[in-house]
Amino acid sequence: MITNERDLSIDFCGVHFVNPFLLSAAPPTDDLDMVRAAFEAGWAGAVLKTTSVETEKVDLVYPMMSAVHYDGHRIMGLGNIDLISEHHIDVVEKRAATLKREYPDRVVAVSMMGSKKEEWQELVRRLEAAGVDIIECSFSCPQGSMGEEPGAMLAQSLEATERVAGWVKQAAKRCPVVIKITPQVANIVKVAQAVKRGGADAICAANTIPSLMGVNVDTFVPYPDVQGRSTYSGMSGPATKPITLRTLAEISRQVDLPITATGGPVSWHDAVEMMLVGATTVQFCTAVMHYGVDIIDDLRDGLAFYLEDKGFAKPADIIGRALPNIVNHGELSRDVKVISALIEERCVKCDLCYIACRDGGHQAIKLRKTDRLPEIDREKCPGCRLCVTVCPADALTMVKK
Repeated sequence: MITNERDLSIDFCGVHFVNPFLLSAAPPTDDLDMVRAAFEAGWAGAVLKTTSVETEKVDLVYPMMSAVHYDGHRIMGLGNIDLISEHHIDVVEKRAATLKREYPDRVVAVSMMGSKKEEWQELVRRLEAAGVDIIECSFSCPQGSMGEEPGAMLAQSLEATERVAGWVKQAAKRCPVVIKITPQVANIVKVAQAVKRGGADAICAANTIPSLMGVNVDTFVPYPDVQGRSTYSGMSGPATKPITLRTLAEISRQVDLPITATGGPVSWHDAVEMMLVGATTVQFCTAVMHYGVDIIDDLRDGLAFYLEDKGFAKPADIIGRALPNIVNHGELSRDVKVISALIEERCVKCDLCYIACRDGGHQAIKLRKTDRLPEIDREKCPGCRLCVTVCPADALTMVKK
């Protein structure tokens, strides 16, 4: 239940969102009743799962999901060999029209893909006629060669990215066009620049990371096991957030296009981080699949209290606030030296800081014989911060030397 009724609305590409949070194109948006449930819960919008023309063969395989678990935490990364929606445009256009009729204040976007110019432009015309608010184009899944290397993602080609974005924008008469790109490229800024040259209105950054999710050491079959064989998955979830943050920051600093973020957010804190490096709205997928649509309460509540605590009037005020603090390595200060310091009352005497410093740091921590509390050698400690990173109790901090 929301306890802070602050206005969280924001505008993206001229479209009004009641809050910055929406569902990304994924399994949670591939069913009409699931999207209805999300809108009832309070989500500002949803991108319906990637659709295609009726002649596109969609042949999915099951099981399709696997995950990376770490240190007792489930789904640090979620792997999915799903491709696009089994529902073609004839189904999706009806769903979009229904959602706009039933929830006029919510943003209905649709992700789409084609294999040639005529398909891309047909999809645009049909979606606009259905009343969608935003058209999102999936350039981050293999969809035909489009004149490029077979099996490659469309956004891995600068020429194809610019060309196809131009096709879509040429056909769009009313809806903003958002191009969803992949982080699996050498230079994400060049891809974003190609999107802009193509005339698109915004970027969705970024999609899943192509990954091998693990291997069964008994059967030698990678996950997910599909009758004794497997393939590479697209990995989403918390493990991908640092890659997304870097992607957002690089695009925001160098390309003048609004961004909707996706890739790793689980909490309101994650969403704020993404907005601080340039995102206007934030799309959620894995967190909803893991915890359900009701996480929207925490997202709205957390953002509202954050804005109040920091003295910001509205979500738009925080967009890009962190960007001036990202510099090249050579521009970082060498003037102030820091070392670690112990907050004794918090220490749980787990010895992790001692072990980490002994075997991976600078051997600057010893354990006091009387009570096993860490003691930092001020001369040996260079301030690398490894001990702070491993401490489970926030008992270590950094102070000026």
